[in-house]
Amino acid sequence: MMAFVQWISLWLIPAIIGFILLYGTWKRVPTYESFVEGGKEGIHIAFSIIPYLVGMLVSVSIFRASGALDYLMGFIKPLAEAIGMPPEVIPLAIVRTISGTAALGMTTDLIATYGPDSFIGRLASTIQGSTETTLYVLTVYFGAVGIKKMGDALKVGVLADILSFVVSFFIVLLVFGK
Repeated sequence: MMAFVQWISLWLIPAIIGFILLYGTWKRVPTYESFVEGGKEGIHIAFSIIPYLVGMLVSVSIFRASGALDYLMGFIKPLAEAIGMPPEVIPLAIVRTISGTAALGMTTDLIATYGPDSFIGRLASTIQGSTETTLYVLTVYFGAVGIKKMGDALKVGVLADILSFVVSFFIVLLVFGK
């Protein structure tokens, strides 16, 4: 079975690309010219999101370095402990909405400290996989395409992240126990 999965992973992407090129040629689409146009658009989009990306990275750095995250944790920690949630994962839930890279680093640290099979390790992994970098997506991608009014998307995104965090806790608790 493992050999089959390795074979599939080796040939799947080239097969998909080949299929797209053959299908485009069959439909008489200028595939090479379309590819070049897509590349030009990709470069333009990459340059247009750089200011938003830099702004977001600076904001995350200021949030963490200023001690605002630690201050916020002082308020949340007693509530988390009261419901049985490990307070070690709360910063992960907060940072995950802002930066995927920072959250991945925090998840790695939690797993290295507590182990991958610990309740905290499993909860951190579940949170990492079930939440989204909502503020990052809104800032970078909405900014790149010029969307200015993002209030509703922000509300729904943050609500989805909160629900994902809470459901992650209960699912890990239900499946693995403490």
